Amino acid sequence: MGSTDRIKNVAARVAKWHDAGHQIIVVPSAMAGETNRLIGLAKDIMSQPDPRELDMIASTGEQVSVGLLAMALLARGKDAVSYTGWQVGIKTDSAFTKARIQSIDDTRVRSDLESGKIVIITGFQGVDDEGNISTLGRGGSDTSAVAIAAAMKADECLIYTDVDGVYTTDPRVVEEARRLTKITFEEMLELASLGSKVLQTRSVEFAGNYRVPTRVLSSLTDPLMPLEEEANSGTLISFEEETNMEQAVISGIAFQRDEAKITILGVPDKPGVAFQILGPIADANIEVDMIVQNISVDGKTDFTFTVPRNDYQKAVSILEGVKTELGAQRVTGDAKVSKVSAVGVGMRSHVGVASQMFRTLSQEGINIMMISTSEIKISVLIDEKYMELAVRALHRAFELEQA
Repeated sequence: MGSTDRIKNVAARVAKWHDAGHQIIVVPSAMAGETNRLIGLAKDIMSQPDPRELDMIASTGEQVSVGLLAMALLARGKDAVSYTGWQVGIKTDSAFTKARIQSIDDTRVRSDLESGKIVIITGFQGVDDEGNISTLGRGGSDTSAVAIAAAMKADECLIYTDVDGVYTTDPRVVEEARRLTKITFEEMLELASLGSKVLQTRSVEFAGNYRVPTRVLSSLTDPLMPLEEEANSGTLISFEEETNMEQAVISGIAFQRDEAKITILGVPDKPGVAFQILGPIADANIEVDMIVQNISVDGKTDFTFTVPRNDYQKAVSILEGVKTELGAQRVTGDAKVSKVSAVGVGMRSHVGVASQMFRTLSQEGINIMMISTSEIKISVLIDEKYMELAVRALHRAFELEQA
């Protein structure tokens, strides 16, 4: 949706699917840069914009997009109609700028589809119980699309973006990175939460919870490419029981560059100490990720955790303020660390993944500072200067370049 020419291309692609007999609902985002422009205008008026009024402003970008796309389809002889979120009853809570969808009334949309219309609905937004326009936060159009697909019990939700699918890792770091034809919701959720920018975490969560088959495709391909070819392109995010567990132990290597590690030394080892440390951090709306508490020595322990790098100084200042009350010795940290993760549902049925990962990093001379695991993920914290080396080495060690 970057320009009117691109919008015409979208219309051609939508018309192709409609010509093939499919009932189509389109959920576009705002035109490229438009949301940032609108937020910038708001901040010119008010340095900390009122959330309700900011949503009123930010929601207009998608309203322009749906109107233009409807016109582009009408110009092609297609019967199309555009709606805002509130017109089709996308109900949200009242958490302005980061609202969550609560329900969708599908009556109007189903009626239009049955009459042969292409329905275009604004993404990123809805309306609360008081009739206030609300927005879902960054990436909200993906979430809207998946939610509408769930409400309509759609056969598939197609997410067109600027990449042609989900890769084994970032191709800008590893040239041999391979596009995955299929991945599970669990794997995609881990990859999204660990730094993959293909889809927002909330949209993947929604798709998994409501079992909406979701496909990631490129919006940069020829809009008139054969339908069968397009329908089998990209990456299908599906259910674990539909995948071959023996195909790959690891599906991808994810990474987050901008991490920071904080350690509070010499904390009394007693019940409630973790809450005393992390409570003030949570109250400051700082997200904590990896956590390690060392063994107790003479009634004292060291407590280490990671936060986003942008929150490092704020978190350190908070802990300096409560250090005396905690009875801790000192606060230290490192703002130049990165997290690298291996993700794959195959871990459930294979042993030795952790040892292979640690052996690979050891052979490259990379020291591991922290480790965290889940059923389908192993994450390590390392010095940021070794991050790309680690990603390349692990990608090679798990043979992810091979189909």
